[in-house]
This record gives sequence, C-alpha cells and structure tokens, in this order.
Amino acid sequence: MFKKILIANRGEIAMRVIRTCKEMGIKTVAVYSTADAESLHVRFADEAVCIGPAPSTESYLKMANIIAAAEITNADAIHPGYGFLSENAKFSKICEEHEIKFIGASAEMIDRMGDKASAKSTMIEAGVPCVPGSEGVIPDFKTCLKVAKETGYPVMLKASAGGGGKGMRAVWKEEDLQDAWESARQESKAAFGNDDMYMEKLIEEPRHIEIQVVGDSNGRACHLSERDCSVQRRHQKLTEETPSPFMTDELREKMGEAAVKAAEYIKYEGAGTVEFLVDKHRNFYFMEMNTRIQVEHPITEQVVDYDLIREQILVAAGVPISGKNYIPQLHSIECRINAEDPYKDFRPSPGKITNLHIPGGHGVRVDTHVYSGYIIPPNYDSMIAKLITTAQTREEAINKMKRALDEFVVEGIKTTVPFHRQLMDHPDYVSGNYTTKFMEDFEMEDPED
Repeated sequence: MFKKILIANRGEIAMRVIRTCKEMGIKTVAVYSTADAESLHVRFADEAVCIGPAPSTESYLKMANIIAAAEITNADAIHPGYGFLSENAKFSKICEEHEIKFIGASAEMIDRMGDKASAKSTMIEAGVPCVPGSEGVIPDFKTCLKVAKETGYPVMLKASAGGGGKGMRAVWKEEDLQDAWESARQESKAAFGNDDMYMEKLIEEPRHIEIQVVGDSNGRACHLSERDCSVQRRHQKLTEETPSPFMTDELREKMGEAAVKAAEYIKYEGAGTVEFLVDKHRNFYFMEMNTRIQVEHPITEQVVDYDLIREQILVAAGVPISGKNYIPQLHSIECRINAEDPYKDFRPSPGKITNLHIPGGHGVRVDTHVYSGYIIPPNYDSMIAKLITTAQTREEAINKMKRALDEFVVEGIKTTVPFHRQLMDHPDYVSGNYTTKFMEDFEMEDPED
C-alpha cells in the first residue's frame, strides 16, 4: 500500500481524497497555487507545497512543478482528482517514468478513450451500441456533407478532443452544415489546439445516463449502477440523481452489461464512467468514457455504501475487485452549489464569503472546501460545494433536498442555491420528466416580482 499520496488538485475533491487517505492511514501532500493558500485542503493535508501563481497554467497544470513537489516530499503516488491533469496522457506517462503511481488510467488508456472518435471505433469493436455517424475523424467538408446525408438530419458535429460542450454544433438542415462545420472547428482549435471533427446522429429528447465502473489490473470490471445527469446547462451538469427515474430493471441490466463489456474490452484499470445517450424509446448509445472519478460520484457512494476513492487507491495498489455489480438500495440527489448568480444568466460571483451555514441532519452530505471568511478566487471552476441528500424514495430525497437548501446560507456572494430550490419544485423535475433540453425552457422566478 502507498505510504504517501500527493493530491494534484484543489478544492472539495482534494479534501475528499485527503479524508479517505487519512482513514486508510496514508500520509497526504496538498499542492496549491498562491490563490489557494487559505483553502481547507492546504490546512488538512499532512504537508503542503505551493506550486505556482494563480493561473492554472502556471500551477495546477504545470506538470514539472507537481512532479517536483512529489519528489521533494517522497510521495509514492499522485491522485489527480477530476479536471486539470486527471485525463492527461502525458502526465500519466511522466508519473510512470518517475516511478510515481498515477491513481488513474494509463497513458495508453487515456489516449484510447480520451479521443472521442477513436473511443467510438473501439466501442464498436467491443460490441457496445453507438450512435450512427462517421467512422472516426472527418477529413474534409466534402466528406462531412456525404456523412450527413447518409446519417440523416438532424446531426451533431463534435470536436474529437472536445469536452464541456466546446466544438459542438447541432445541424438540422443541409444549408446550415458548412457554417456549423467552420465555426465548430474554429472553436475546437481555440479550446483544445485540435480541430478534428466527427459526426453523430442527433438523438432527440435524450437523457444523459452514465454507468459507474471499476476495473482492476487483472482485467476484471464491475458496475455500480447508473446516474442520471440530464439536467444540464450548456453541456455542464447542474444536478444528478441515482437511480434514474427513467430507468427500468431491464434497461439497467442491459446498460450495466454494456458498460462492463466496454471496460473489460479495453482492460480498464481504476474508476471511470461509461456515458450513454438514451432516447425516449429507451434505446441507448455510447457517448464517451471518462477515465477518472466524476464530480457526482458521492450519490453512487450513498446508495451502495461504497467509497469510490478508497477503491481507486486499492486498485492502483494492485488489489483485485470483488467483481460484484451493485444495484441502488436508496435514492440520492446531488446539487452542485456554484458561486454564480442564477438571476443573471449564471454570471460568476467570486469574492469573500462573509457568513456560511452548512445544512445537516440525517441523509444530508456536503462536500466542500469553503468556510466563513474564505475568499473564492476568480481563476477556477465556480463550484464551491456539493449538496447530497439520500432517502428511501425519490420523493423523500427531493423533500430532504428542499429542506437542506433552505438551511444552506452563503452570504457575501451569489450562489446557485435559489436555482436548485426552484428546480426541486418544478413539475417536470418532480415527475422525473426531464431530458438534456430541460434548461432551455427553464426560467428563474424572481422572488421580488
């Protein structure tokens, strides 16, 4: 087992990893930028190393600085969390070269699944259902036009190196295709330094449902059931739940089998998610694989009583998994609390938290790194906490979430707490009748009106 793990991340995920490491008797090293010197993860780690100034390109994305921090503290493993370098094949390879265990996917695995076009062709080989479309990267617009005709409109252009909705364009008719092709490539080039595109059939009224998987070094994998991540804004998830209100026992079995088949085909090691689009007829199609822990992993932990961070560490240390598949025994919902103003188009709201009250009680979990007096820097993702409620039924979990949101007080900045509170009363959400298009028609009700 590892003696010391460096957490190459910040905020609540760094705190989350530190907690599990402490429970396992493993020493921890926090890294931080100058903007994060007062963050809780710095205070609670056994050691802390400043790795650079506020911009992430000069700190959390600076591989040489992180490796140096691991070497001077004698860390024998690095946990990357999510975001930043968690799915960076080069960083995974560098860790291997420095004989530091990367608690995540291998460089080969990240390369294979990180590029969406190659991931899709790999899944077709594995026999996992995929969305009809191009076979790999589209070389030019002439081919793009041909593939669109063969696939049938509407189609979705996607950046092969994409993420977070960058480089994606829905095209409903042929005359709009060239403009979409050019603008998507430009956006992808600016965001990822890569303008490769591929195309898929646009699935109408889709749900975004992912299956949590864990694989070990022996090539075995298991699944821990699904999470419904369909409530999104600009392809960014806002809230998640498990089990999905759209799920049936038969569909869960089929999607679980497909996810395990995908993981075992590529001999996946570690925790990851196989993400699917599910249409209104409950047909499901592979979308992508995330080769890291997910932001929304706590809801899975709550319904199957399973510490995913602990499992990541054990698998990285060579411990085999049980091979058992898990089915939710409870219902859990997560709301991402962001420092944003939901009344002003979710405008970022960094600044000092002047007063903070975190909700509690049975079935309430809050993962956060902030406290009263903490200054939220403007340099990073705006998420400041994750509020998770768990109960016997979905209705009880929603009611518990309403109560917890009413207790959640954050003063000095704007947060998405009011949005989530209104969401929990929305008829379509309450009935479970929502798709990835839900937010297109959602409007905040101003309490002053």
